[in-house]
Amino acid sequence: MPSERKLRIKTLTMVMALVICANIGDLTLKRGMTEIGAVELSAAGLARALPLTVANPKIWIGIFFLVGFMASYMTVLSWADYSYVMPIGAFGYAMLTLFAVVFLHEEVSLRRWIGVIVVCIGVLLVGQTKPSTTETHGAEKGDG
Repeated sequence: MPSERKLRIKTLTMVMALVICANIGDLTLKRGMTEIGAVELSAAGLARALPLTVANPKIWIGIFFLVGFMASYMTVLSWADYSYVMPIGAFGYAMLTLFAVVFLHEEVSLRRWIGVIVVCIGVLLVGQTKPSTTETHGAEKGDG
């Protein structure tokens, strides 16, 4: 079925866009917040953190990519099943763990890596199913 193949490619492309935007956004936001330091949950702590947050370009870059994530996420949910998008999007957790090790120099235990592998196996299983099993309202599925 060419239309099902087209829908799968379109869906996986958008999921990869949302995963990439989410990962870049999360990583740059983390770096920006690390530069600011621990934020104390008090009026004085928030008053100290707010101007530092607003002035930090890494935080703005993170927000920009997280807006890209939200736009990609909303778009793909307009035609693909939530039960498909969320598990496939979980691949981002695996990428984020790898990026945390490489870019943030975090240590990840063997137990966490095993969990990441289990998630990746689940992503592969879900990826073999149809992206949409329900009727859409408005535009015809696969158009686009």
